[in-house]
Amino acid sequence: MSVPVVLAGARGHGRRHLANIRRLQAAGLLRLAGICELTPLSGAEIPEGLGTPAQSADLGALLDATGARIAVVCTPIPTHTELALTAAARGVHLLLEKPPAPSYAEFRRMADGVARAGVACQIGFQSLGSHALPAIRRLVAEGAIGEVTGVGGAGAWARDEAYYRRAPWAGRRRLNGADVVDGVLTNPLAHAVATGLALLGTTRAEDVTGIETELLRANAIESDDTSCVRVRTPRGPVTVAATLCAEHPGEPYLVVHGSSGRITFWYKQDRVLLQRTGHGPEETEYGRTDLLENLLDHLAGGSALLVPPDGTGAFMRVVEAVRTAPEPAPLPEHAWRLLPGEHRRIVPGVDALVAAAADTLALYSELGASWAPPDEVSTR
Repeated sequence: MSVPVVLAGARGHGRRHLANIRRLQAAGLLRLAGICELTPLSGAEIPEGLGTPAQSADLGALLDATGARIAVVCTPIPTHTELALTAAARGVHLLLEKPPAPSYAEFRRMADGVARAGVACQIGFQSLGSHALPAIRRLVAEGAIGEVTGVGGAGAWARDEAYYRRAPWAGRRRLNGADVVDGVLTNPLAHAVATGLALLGTTRAEDVTGIETELLRANAIESDDTSCVRVRTPRGPVTVAATLCAEHPGEPYLVVHGSSGRITFWYKQDRVLLQRTGHGPEETEYGRTDLLENLLDHLAGGSALLVPPDGTGAFMRVVEAVRTAPEPAPLPEHAWRLLPGEHRRIVPGVDALVAAAADTLALYSELGASWAPPDEVSTR
């Protein structure tokens, strides 16, 4: 029989979950039993084929009424822990959107509570379902690029000013006394950080030996929109540079650096480019396992979970470093300009800086950015 599922948070990014649930329901793998939203969805907002699921603003009551076995939680970041524990207390398994929590303490409270309840929990880093990840790890293990010296990440994206008005928590570090930490490294380009750590096989909290951050903002927000981080691990550094103020937005990517080559991974496209000494370039596109499907397979006694909570512990160390860092420094007015037609701010030259950071594993300040802070924030 198809598995009953409740979706908490069906608007915004939640629409992608609705579409995916519709696909899996059509395949007979699950059934959308309920939607948890503060304001119920209209009939027009529910995709055709999903019927008339029960709706409630109370997740616990909805889970009780529907007998759901899985809850997909795609709600504002500060609500993740409480909603996850609400589901776990009822023996309901979870697909929890990234970032799993706004602080390391909340993450541990969630992960430990889920473990005590004995329910399965998948964290929604979809890029970690890419079949490119094990393929890249095999290439590295086989010595295809020699000794690995580190991983660099580049994310040059664009978001207009309306992006920060889409929800009360958007672009905030805190809201009503609660941590939010909606920065470029911890939310929009969080996949770059988590996937970079996964490429080195350093995904657990104890794999992190040090963190350096440079957090800045061009927009009139609390949080950071142009930042970089260097995570130190026993297997080498992971440096990710990211901005939402790109001049020419492009696909984010990661580079595994080796002594005799490099592997570039465009993680949203599952595309890999292998460049190594003595060989021509080799490009391959891979498939991807959907994380909700993987959770269903896991519950049926098959596959191991691809992204269990402890597999995001290193990423959550980065979230904690960002949370506890000094407030993001506003860029001087001469360092950014407004594109009136697109209603967004750009930082001239930032695209090249982001790419250079991925190539050299250096931070903005080390690359000579005039607006970068003179010293980094280091944590252990």
